[in-house]
Amino acid sequence: MKRPLIALTGSTGFIGQAVLAGLSRRGMNVRVLLRRPMNVPEAASSAVIGDLASPQNMAAALRDVDAVVHSAGIAHAMSGFPEDDYRAINTEATIALARAAERAGVKRFVFLSSVRAQCGPSAPGTLDESAKARPVDAYGRSKFEAEQGLADLSIDWVALRPVLVYGPGVKGNLAELLRIARTPWPLPLGKFSGRRSLVSLEDLVAAIALVLGTEGPLQRPLIVAEPEPLTVGEMVAALRHGFGRRPGLLPVPEALMTAFARLTGRGELIERLAGSLVANPAQLMALGWQPALAARDGLAQLARASASGA
Repeated sequence: MKRPLIALTGSTGFIGQAVLAGLSRRGMNVRVLLRRPMNVPEAASSAVIGDLASPQNMAAALRDVDAVVHSAGIAHAMSGFPEDDYRAINTEATIALARAAERAGVKRFVFLSSVRAQCGPSAPGTLDESAKARPVDAYGRSKFEAEQGLADLSIDWVALRPVLVYGPGVKGNLAELLRIARTPWPLPLGKFSGRRSLVSLEDLVAAIALVLGTEGPLQRPLIVAEPEPLTVGEMVAALRHGFGRRPGLLPVPEALMTAFARLTGRGELIERLAGSLVANPAQLMALGWQPALAARDGLAQLARASASGA
């Protein structure tokens, strides 16, 4: 049986590296689309150099490709980008690449979107795909507008909307939480009640592999989230368990701690980790996705890997 050929963008990024390794382990040939000449990643079957911002000439890159996994883009954790840059890279380049894939006869386009295409850093209730999309910043708008552009094409597409992703090499606010959890000091996070959904890199890669192999058209967004949301205190407790320590959480009132965090420049961290954002992955699970890790166990594994230098 012919091994499927997958074209992957963003193969050097936090998510892209895991996707490359995970799809290769599952027996797929992966052709990485690179912005500039470099050593071809070990797990890649081939590589093509090209600029996603100007993807008019992608026929060679997409020749014989069965599906595209598009994980490249400007990440939300990166600051200082104007809205036009988000639109150019996350929206316009995505749609242009999908059009090129359509012309090349690619069967499916898998877009790594974000739950931020649907909401802000927190949201009331439990999100599912039926909720009206209300992105609140340039990053979220750029992802949602890319999804809308894909919906106008004839290629079969799916936009995966992962929640907060954790795993080896994590950056941004979760990396900061990992650093804080490593310290020996008690932390005043015991009273925070907001719960957040998370997803491990391993489970996100499994979701990508699943939609690549799903029969029939998808043509819709799908939320990717592990079923059990955690409070920020529970996240710290799980990380500290991985480090072999007690939770060390103090019951300081949430309002007082939030005010202090804003005064000390940590307001964004608290807002993004302590506010509620619970997402329901029922539609993805109906396709057969089953998370391998509970978030508590996955965070403990991340801490153990961090402590060992893995």
